[in-house]
Amino acid sequence: MPLRPDDFQYVTKLVRDASAIVLEAGKEYLVELRLQPVAQQSGLASIEKLVERLKSEPVGSLHKRVIDAMTTNETSFFRDIHPFETLRKDVIPELMKKRAGTRTLNFWCAAASSGQEPFSTMMMLREHFPELATWKLQFIATDLSQDMLARCREGKYGQFEIGRGLPAQFLVKYFDRRGTEWQIKEEIRRAIDFRELNLVKPWGPMPTFDIVFIRNVLIYFDVPTKRDILQRIHRLLAPDGYLFLGGAETTVNICEDFESQVLGRTTCYRPKRPVKV
Repeated sequence: MPLRPDDFQYVTKLVRDASAIVLEAGKEYLVELRLQPVAQQSGLASIEKLVERLKSEPVGSLHKRVIDAMTTNETSFFRDIHPFETLRKDVIPELMKKRAGTRTLNFWCAAASSGQEPFSTMMMLREHFPELATWKLQFIATDLSQDMLARCREGKYGQFEIGRGLPAQFLVKYFDRRGTEWQIKEEIRRAIDFRELNLVKPWGPMPTFDIVFIRNVLIYFDVPTKRDILQRIHRLLAPDGYLFLGGAETTVNICEDFESQVLGRTTCYRPKRPVKV
């Protein structure tokens, strides 16, 4: 049965209020696709019955499951590859020289999804910068979804996920076979602090970051929400730090606190330097 207009409006408001994700008209098919499994797992005969339940109950675990289901979690190991090459060739060597005195580096992956992006970064660091093992390296990875964070902490992936972007030598070196799945080694999992965080809610205490990844996330928000998030990131980013966005994302005409810098095939964003008078 097609999704009723008033049910679609309810779901879009629920998701927008909780996560600021905008579901525009024409996305009814996506809501049906994502929520049908939630209805079935909840023992409900249809999405219509699911929405009736949501409307009749105080906000709780079922509402959270619906919001999680409507959150896009598309990711892969070393996604788009070029940002990771830029990190390895340019960004990490530069920051290591600048931080040689404190021997400290702080990273934040602001939308961890099922973990491939933070794990890719950590494997790259272990592979190419072994000297960082003696540094104080803090790597925080956050996500809205508790289900995704549970997957991150477990670090298990099926063959299809392993086959999307993971170099064979990294599979051999950094993963253990677990039946039909592969689990990233505990030393890599333990090196990342996975936390629940909603980008449109208060973030709580955070350190100053040298590198922030918030890739392929801002595209789901309206301009005022993008601007608010970018301004808050700016306050947390070191003056010589780096912000990485997705290939279809930019700070231009949204947040004037950043300036772009092209490194190889990657566009990074840096805190804008004060204009000298």
